[in-house]
Amino acid sequence: MEGLIMAGQLILALSIIVTLHEFGHFIAARAFGIRVEKFFLFFDAWGFKFFSFKKGDTEYGMGWLPLGGYVKISGMIDESMDREAMKQEPQAYEFRSKPAWQRLIVMLGGVIMNFILGIIILAYVTVHFEKSYLPVDSVTDGIYAYELGKDVGFETGDKIISVNGKALNRFEDLTSQSNLMGAHVVVLRDGKEVEIDIPEDFYKNYMKKDARPMFIQPDNFQFTVDSVLPEMAAAKAGVLAGDRILTVDSVNIESFGNFREKVAQSKGKEIELAVLRATDTLLLKVGVDSTGTIGIVTLNNPYEYHEYSIGDGLKYGWNDGVSILTANVKGFGKILSGKEKATESLQGPIGIATIYGGTWDWHRFWFLTGMISLVLAFMNLLPIPALDGGHVVFLIIEMIIQRKLSDKFMERAQMVGMVLLLSLMVFVIGNDFWKYIIN
Repeated sequence: MEGLIMAGQLILALSIIVTLHEFGHFIAARAFGIRVEKFFLFFDAWGFKFFSFKKGDTEYGMGWLPLGGYVKISGMIDESMDREAMKQEPQAYEFRSKPAWQRLIVMLGGVIMNFILGIIILAYVTVHFEKSYLPVDSVTDGIYAYELGKDVGFETGDKIISVNGKALNRFEDLTSQSNLMGAHVVVLRDGKEVEIDIPEDFYKNYMKKDARPMFIQPDNFQFTVDSVLPEMAAAKAGVLAGDRILTVDSVNIESFGNFREKVAQSKGKEIELAVLRATDTLLLKVGVDSTGTIGIVTLNNPYEYHEYSIGDGLKYGWNDGVSILTANVKGFGKILSGKEKATESLQGPIGIATIYGGTWDWHRFWFLTGMISLVLAFMNLLPIPALDGGHVVFLIIEMIIQRKLSDKFMERAQMVGMVLLLSLMVFVIGNDFWKYIIN
């Protein structure tokens, strides 16, 4: 069942992303009077398709091969390689008959649509699911530096002033994807400004499952137990709502972060808690599970959160989108430079489905879908023939030299691009099988 849910989420996400990408090309072409012969979700390879219907000059349908989708634009050398049509005299409604600037806009239409889609989805996620955020100025007690934070140079009590020379408003932005791949942070420590550099390879440690939450958090506050999860170790040991935890294994607990860190360090072991209940101090033996938790719930923190307005959603949706794109550019550069292995960094359909997970969580689904839309916008802009970016490069060259590149050259470039893309597809899908099924 989990496999079906993973596959279902991936297919739905790709259907949304691909359809709107191709719609971007479609509306740009129609705006300039260019005929669109086909608009398909997925590929109808070898003529096989689930369904199709014709409206006006365009055939709309759904193919059987779920590797994307396409629009067939009249008079354009594309993956269809329709040489016979290209031998005919150019018609006024064809792509090849239009000026270069119009053709450039048509080619950028899909990328622009994916970028807009990604920003809108991320804005929706912030307003509808996250609802509020923690302003940096509200963290009056400063951050709690966990082990990873201390390794970088943070100390408990530090107050964030700026990141990469800009004042930080939303606390969570410190751990944005792009900042985890290198950032310059200024903090206020004991009345003095201190500079901290997050290394370019820091994300490798941060993305480890056991380490992710243990970086820096707004956890430097005193707390009492808000509630106890039934059937978990704390409840079985007799911890009650309203208890204040004084020590863990005789070590004084000064903040929630301090408590959280001490418990996490005792995974699979038994710890002794000294708790203050009314005026009595009790000693309780509690077992810590394999995830480093005992089932205690406390208020997230005592700080004041700010509710997202629609304007905030668009603003932070844009910021998150730019951060995701920046991180992908950095990551692609690391692969090209040899600093990262393609086998570890690239994800195919199986890997992406695994990220969606085996349970249907709309918050996660929409966030990942927005992120993938932005990633595909970037990937489509790569200057590879057969991708939008390859066509864009050739059109820019045409505009510079003031003449069209020959149809023969464009056909050969398209064939080279298709071979490269098919090779990349075989690589990522094979890599997925190795990582997630065979290995």
